[in-house]
Amino acid sequence: MEQGRVTLVELKERTQKIFEDAKSVYCPYFKERVILNSDGLHHLQFSARHERNQTEQRLKFSLVPLGLEVIVKSGTIQEYRKELVAIGKKDQHGYKKMKLAEYWGLVAIVKNCSLKIRVVLRRVGDGNIAFWSIMPYGQLGNGKKQRLASVDLTDDILP
Repeated sequence: MEQGRVTLVELKERTQKIFEDAKSVYCPYFKERVILNSDGLHHLQFSARHERNQTEQRLKFSLVPLGLEVIVKSGTIQEYRKELVAIGKKDQHGYKKMKLAEYWGLVAIVKNCSLKIRVVLRRVGDGNIAFWSIMPYGQLGNGKKQRLASVDLTDDILP
């Protein structure tokens, strides 16, 4: 391990602390607070079916502080979708309750125009709007397709 590199455990703990300390952030587009809860935190580490690989988890945890900046500065929405999602545990017959979920994508260029990210917010049913996910978006400034970085971005993003 490189000297000074932040571990995945440390990144996860920092992100948990951010969520615990803030609990929510105000979004000017919605004119209400976006909740930071365990569902969004869990989604950074796991996808629908499996645990994300460590590189992807590192990247997502590293981007959270920038994503919160995007939320508090966003006056527009770039993406929107609705879909039915399974909620809760299976009943005695093996079925899950379904609810309508709305997703909003906030896309912004951050860090002196060097990185474009997408922040995803979600509301299930008539619940609160909550932070759901964050990821790189589109292409890098050099014209190459943006992908999950193999480099450690934490030095540039985290204090």
